[in-house]
Amino acid sequence: MASTNSWNLEIASPVAAPRLFRAAVMDWHTLAPKLAPHVVASAHPVDGEGNVGSVRQFNFTSGMPFGFMKERLELLDADKCECKSTLVEGGGIGVAIETAASHIKVEPAADGGSVVKVDSTYKLLPGVDVKDEIVKAKESVTAIFKAAEAYLVANPDAYN
Repeated sequence: MASTNSWNLEIASPVAAPRLFRAAVMDWHTLAPKLAPHVVASAHPVDGEGNVGSVRQFNFTSGMPFGFMKERLELLDADKCECKSTLVEGGGIGVAIETAASHIKVEPAADGGSVVKVDSTYKLLPGVDVKDEIVKAKESVTAIFKAAEAYLVANPDAYN
């Protein structure tokens, strides 16, 4: 029987929550190939206009353990800088995991920056162990937000 597991992550950033959310979450399919070409070869919307129910695909370089992933947006509240998405294809679905979902919320911090809170849940296929992959997943999520942060710091007029 498959077991359901989860992991959580918090990332502090000097960038204001709305800017970081727009760049690293809402528009990451546009920025990722530019900011992380060593990981993301290309990315594009598959279905929808970026609203709830939309699907986007990320195609990865050969350095990644899988070639692509498609995610569906389940909840989007741009005003609260919050979204939920579900992995619908690729990214280990059917190989190591049965289902996977992420909840991301970017909250304002007292210093004018923000705190990114990520909750990821997944259901493993029977007999699969992903302890090492969890560390890699957290590192990847941190790298996404830090790449967007560096871009926003270097481009103070972007995503205002």
